[in-house]
Amino acid sequence: MVYKVYSEKLTEFATEAQKLYSDIKDFLFIDSVNRVRIINRYFVEDIDGELFARCRDLVFSEPPVDEVYDSLGDALEEGTKYFIYESLPGQYDQRADSAEQCIQLLSQGDRPKVATARVVVLYGDVTDGEIEKIK
Repeated sequence: MVYKVYSEKLTEFATEAQKLYSDIKDFLFIDSVNRVRIINRYFVEDIDGELFARCRDLVFSEPPVDEVYDSLGDALEEGTKYFIYESLPGQYDQRADSAEQCIQLLSQGDRPKVATARVVVLYGDVTDGEIEKIK
């Protein structure tokens, strides 16, 4: 079974999203974007439900500074524009590797398989051309 979880820094701790927003405004000159969110997506295989539940708030998020969602639909409002990017096959993914190591330490068992991606959420009257420029 593949378990999915999404985590996002709370607004006051979302420095990466604030930096991306600043770059969109200052370097790409796209004024239609008025807010940016970055959500981390994790897909986890080769663990049981009990271990995944333990890892949800230990490995995939920091409870004081992150919001955790079970699906992307829970994180987004209807009609929100977003795109997802992930590492290419064979490309090293440090976030996935670190999560795998942490889960293995917690379980004292075999190393699970973790795949990560980033969801970039854009607010405002953003056109498809502007989204391509941001990508």
